[in-house]
Amino acid sequence: MDQQPIISFKNVNKIYNNGTVGLKDINFDIPRGEFLVVVGLSGAGKSTLLRTINRMHEISSGEITIENEPISDYKGQSLRLLRRKIGMIFQDFNLIKRSTVQRNVLSGRVSYYPTWKSVLNLFSAADKDRAIRALERVNLTEKLYTRADELSGGQQQRVAIARTLMQDPKVILADEPVASLDPLTTQTVMDILKRLNQEDGITVIVNLHSVALARQYADRIVGLRAGAVVYDKEIADVTEADLTKIYQTA
Repeated sequence: MDQQPIISFKNVNKIYNNGTVGLKDINFDIPRGEFLVVVGLSGAGKSTLLRTINRMHEISSGEITIENEPISDYKGQSLRLLRRKIGMIFQDFNLIKRSTVQRNVLSGRVSYYPTWKSVLNLFSAADKDRAIRALERVNLTEKLYTRADELSGGQQQRVAIARTLMQDPKVILADEPVASLDPLTTQTVMDILKRLNQEDGITVIVNLHSVALARQYADRIVGLRAGAVVYDKEIADVTEADLTKIYQTA
């Protein structure tokens, strides 16, 4: 793992219009190639933290840098290029349910095409081959022409990962990616994310509720409570007692 940070949070705060504090004085770096797991209770700020990285949520103050570039002022083409290199995986899969697996995976390539071409499904033969290779990485090539709504939850999440691979991402953000999956499928999805991290050097940042999963897969665990970082340790230094404290509400 390259110790140079790919992402840095510097005095980052997020306050919503109704006065709710989403993030409070966040300061930490994420080295390139790290598998970081963010844990905490619901409402602790985990999703907000992830979504500030790709500017789905705007911060109120402070600075986020990606590859040493501040991203707060990105607009238009620069913002599109930022989001191209940051894949996002959602709890609810975020697929086009009535479209085929192939079309869903190819949608990860839309930022490389003019809008009219992607709307008309005019993807190149090279990108169609790329889609097959992405599905091979998640063991789903046999579902290429199956509609997304005919797949199990675990299969849909694997399609979502393949779609993200089409972006050639440097970073993958995964927001509770296994929350709705059974234990066996959870293991499959987490194994895939870990493999992409190790084989491709992709920096992976995952929000999880499960302490057991965090300890199994993370290189490092960051704990949030009420929008603030209350815990930050490499996995070798993590103890069960530490993690219990993160989830204390008092």
